[in-house]
Amino acid sequence: MARAFHDNLYRFDAAQPSYWEATASDRRMPAAPLGGAESCDVAVIGGGYTGLSTALHLARDFGVDVRVLEAGPIGWGASGRNGGFCCIGGTGVHRRELVRLAGLEAAREYLAAQAGAVGLVRDLITAERIDCETNGDAELEIAHTPRAFRRLEADHALLTGVLGRQAELVGAAECRARFYDSTETHGGLVTRPAFALHPLKYCLGLAAAAEKHGVRLHGNSEVLEWVRAGGRHRLATRGGTLAADRVVFATNGFMPEDLNPAFFGRTIPVLSAIIVTRPLTADELAAQGWRTGDPAINSRRILNYFRLLPDGRFLLGGRGEVTGAPAREQETYRWLAATLGRVWPAWRDVRVDYRWHGLICTTASLCPTLGRLDEDPSVFFAFGYHGNGVNTATWAGGQLAEWLGTGRAPPGLPAIVSGLSRRYPLPALRRSYLRLGLFISRQLDRWY
Repeated sequence: MARAFHDNLYRFDAAQPSYWEATASDRRMPAAPLGGAESCDVAVIGGGYTGLSTALHLARDFGVDVRVLEAGPIGWGASGRNGGFCCIGGTGVHRRELVRLAGLEAAREYLAAQAGAVGLVRDLITAERIDCETNGDAELEIAHTPRAFRRLEADHALLTGVLGRQAELVGAAECRARFYDSTETHGGLVTRPAFALHPLKYCLGLAAAAEKHGVRLHGNSEVLEWVRAGGRHRLATRGGTLAADRVVFATNGFMPEDLNPAFFGRTIPVLSAIIVTRPLTADELAAQGWRTGDPAINSRRILNYFRLLPDGRFLLGGRGEVTGAPAREQETYRWLAATLGRVWPAWRDVRVDYRWHGLICTTASLCPTLGRLDEDPSVFFAFGYHGNGVNTATWAGGQLAEWLGTGRAPPGLPAIVSGLSRRYPLPALRRSYLRLGLFISRQLDRWY
């Protein structure tokens, strides 16, 4: 099966050596591989947030017979290895550009849905009693230069005066006093609703809730063939086959896009890597004035994302390179460690205990895509969260479940996400597009 990156990224039998895996192993549940010839009403390809949320909502709210097929263990992909940010986002463009591309009303509609998606995650955590170490109550966007702060001033005016969202502008001195000090703290934008969580514990909590409500989960069940036979879909894995009346395609960055030609050429996976330090001491935190549990990003085009974890470790993530090869992977980790020491000098020699990487999913429209295929209305899909999948994917799964359960598109589905995203021109050149985009963004970050 053709893949976008080095085979190193698609070893479904190997868990990433992440902090999340190390601290959630006791939550793993049996999810036997598919075996023999089975059938169901709805088959879900992908055992991450999108697929599990779809399955949970379908079984719990509509009593539908659902099975989930995951290539690795449940939560193997981005849902089990991201930074744990639950906040408004989901697009590959900035708010100003979103308004320009989609129009003011469509942007308002989309951002309102994003805020509702954050609320949905909180509601699921409460209703299904998911213990996933939530902390923080806002997202911080920190200006890495004075010029970047001027852009945040314009963003604040747009968010509060035009788009109707909650946001607070904080100057450099106040930002250092309230949140943290660094070589790149020049003010910030505080947006709500937002919080942070343990992403793998949340994912496994969704899986446990889905199973409790009757969903059958099959890990280590990579779909190798997808055909139509006798009016039904037939999904074949190494261990068996699953016949279904309807299929939900929910694979995102690790998408096997040659399973169904309708999905070919519509995404570019982007590498993202994370390091996590040993627990920081009280003196080390004081040395950088760190006093927040809120998740944070900087204002670079190739952004870093970071947060203090509940046990005192520091998480720092950023976009990776464009091959996925093991040697290049190590270069990315070294770059992240150097960034840690440059931005927070007091932590320059702090030991890094965990390193891992994964894929986010971008689309040609630079927005999430959700719907069902025109040529086959029994196939539904949702993907393209641009590194903001915790709430966006959970919400997308709920939307798909409502569509499948009622037979009607959800009322108020934002126009920005509706329908299949367009294909990239000359899809074989997608990695070249990515390489060029990263180069241009790095150059702009040097000056702005």
